Amino acid sequence: VEDNLVKLKNVLNVYEARLTKSKYLAGDYLSLADLNHVSTTLCLGATPHASLFDAYPHVKAWWTDLLAKPSVQKVAALMKP
Repeated sequence: VEDNLVKLKNVLNVYEARLTKSKYLAGDYLSLADLNHVSTTLCLGATPHASLFDAYPHVKAWWTDLLAKPSVQKVAALMKP
């Protein structure tokens, strides 16, 4: 787990830099680049590492925005046990 957290933090550093320049990963519009992260990020949110995004303000804002989308809320509801 620790090795993968290091890898994830490296990716989040890249995303943080990208999201300082645009609202979403591929630009200022929602795309598959963003939606591709929904299921895995929802799973991350159910772990003790859910607060990881707190160190990345732009990533956290991006995720908060995604969570507000009705389609993402529907996926989240389907994933609950």
